[in-house]
Amino acid sequence: METESELNAKILAITMKIKDKFPELSKYLDEMPVTIPDEKHPDITQTNLKAYYDSLSSILNKYILEHPVNTLKQYIVKVISVEKINHDVLKIVTEKPFGYTFIPGQATKVIINKGDWENKKSPFTFTCIPNNDYLEFTIKTYPSHHGVTNELLQLKKNDELILHDPIGAIAYKGEGVFIAGGAGITPFISILRYLQSKNEIGNNRLIFANKTKSDIILEQEFKKLLGTNFINILSDEKAEGYANGLITEEFIKANSDGINKFFYVCGPPPMIKEIEKQLTNLHVNTSSIVKEVFQ
Repeated sequence: METESELNAKILAITMKIKDKFPELSKYLDEMPVTIPDEKHPDITQTNLKAYYDSLSSILNKYILEHPVNTLKQYIVKVISVEKINHDVLKIVTEKPFGYTFIPGQATKVIINKGDWENKKSPFTFTCIPNNDYLEFTIKTYPSHHGVTNELLQLKKNDELILHDPIGAIAYKGEGVFIAGGAGITPFISILRYLQSKNEIGNNRLIFANKTKSDIILEQEFKKLLGTNFINILSDEKAEGYANGLITEEFIKANSDGINKFFYVCGPPPMIKEIEKQLTNLHVNTSSIVKEVFQ
């Protein structure tokens, strides 16, 4: 067995690693059983020390496996421009790190590189395409939440963001129907722009659910890209040329031109659950459903 001094050195090293690189785990340090000798507990043994080290190591390794983004490389980029594209959506363009690449549909964890925001990571989807020489994010903001998106409203040119490596489950597999709810449209922006850049839009369709017309993100661009294959449905507003209500099995069936294709779904969890149920009822193969939950 390792000596007491060797075990203490290992405990110190892993404790410093947690405090430095994974501060969110620091709370567990105080919850560990007593393992360091003191007046009340003078009989700490090498077995106790090893058990303590093993418990710290187990917590850290489990966290890294469950939260791989924390181990990914960080990239500091400057903001090139910030533009409001509708009443609550920002387009943020940043520098692109050398060699940085992603698959259309992917996202990254973003940190605002200032003050108290440096420990707050939020996932945002790339809405540019991989061969652009910049990175772009299209982000729905929630000022009343007083969170990261509200702080993004204060960004200006030359401010800095910290990015991580790409993450995300949605990737293009072939022609199909894209079903998006609100800000869940963002992965599809990059995918459809990429297909358009290769002249491969084909017969892809987009069903886009929003509360009102003013909530529709990039409406004119999608009309140009998809023509009549761009279908809107509004839950809280009746307007000529727009369906009204919620997405139903009948609505999907009427606007899908068959079920033997891929269905790409992105939106808030309740919507994802309901759409999956509807697609299952329509006998869409589960392997043909590509989804991403948008929190």
